[in-house]
Amino acid sequence: MKKLSFINKIIYFINVIVAVLLLFSFALPFLPPKTFSILSVLNLGVSLLILINVLFFLYWLIKLKRQLILSFFVLCIGYISFGSLYRFSSSKTIESPNNIRVMNYNVRLFNLYNWIPGKHIENKIVDFIKTQAPDILSIQEYHPHENIDLSFFKYKYEKLSGNKTKYGQAIFSQYPIVNSGSIEFPDTANNAIFADILKGTDTIRVYNIHLESLRINTNVETLKNEDSERLFNRIGATFKMQQFQTELFLLHKKQCKYKMIICGDFNNTTFSYVYRKIKTDLNDTFKEAGNGFGRTYDFRFFPIRIDFIFADKAFSVNGFKAYNEHYSDHYPIMTTLSLDKQ
Repeated sequence: MKKLSFINKIIYFINVIVAVLLLFSFALPFLPPKTFSILSVLNLGVSLLILINVLFFLYWLIKLKRQLILSFFVLCIGYISFGSLYRFSSSKTIESPNNIRVMNYNVRLFNLYNWIPGKHIENKIVDFIKTQAPDILSIQEYHPHENIDLSFFKYKYEKLSGNKTKYGQAIFSQYPIVNSGSIEFPDTANNAIFADILKGTDTIRVYNIHLESLRINTNVETLKNEDSERLFNRIGATFKMQQFQTELFLLHKKQCKYKMIICGDFNNTTFSYVYRKIKTDLNDTFKEAGNGFGRTYDFRFFPIRIDFIFADKAFSVNGFKAYNEHYSDHYPIMTTLSLDKQ
């Protein structure tokens, strides 16, 4: 430190703070939000903290200063614990006669209230889905819009609520749905649904989960005007609800003996308690076959991934794609799976 200039001492002081915050955040997936609700808010910024530490590492590397060790050490711990924030996998899909294409998409009521500028956004969503031709489609914030025609799927299960505007979750399939149902979350319109789908001689359980929304406005001016303490308390309360909803889901999941695919909008990141509890020993298909940041939500400040498709280890993950079509506040994702493993 003695050999550093005054400016570099200040930069390193900031570096220490950011590195410590990132190191602390690595423990958040193991801390229940019901006990540590305010602290759990930090997991929303882990991606940003990683990117800032990368910049600090590069800065000290260019300066040829040993201060680079701090961020490098913390980043290594994160890589060992959680893998890379950015994936360098090939985007090429492995073809197999047993492939099943599974898409997840929060469609935000098919733009019912014109959040996205432009005409006939709902038709563009349907055309996009039809072009990509998933075998199984999991939708959050589904609304039976009068212009929506998803009849190219042979089977569906939907669970809707609301008085004036009906909305909820839906699962569409090209394979027969032999059983279905809903896991009700109290005091909210969010829930989880499931469909048992018959593929050949195999029955596959598909879950569609929509955990409580954070309701964070991505408009910079709106965020500036919102009281920070009130914002943190609201997010902390939401994380508590997410934990309770996850516990209800896990009780239901525990009774299932089928091979499983879990889709959904978790409204939380890979560094969260709910992600760890729901994923358990399943494969995160993005980590297995995705590339890039895998962004799934339209957050202006940095890429964020809050929508997921998990698959039983009995499945081979033969491909993954995160799309850039901006027809909702979420971006669609699709994975290609096959039941080659016995």
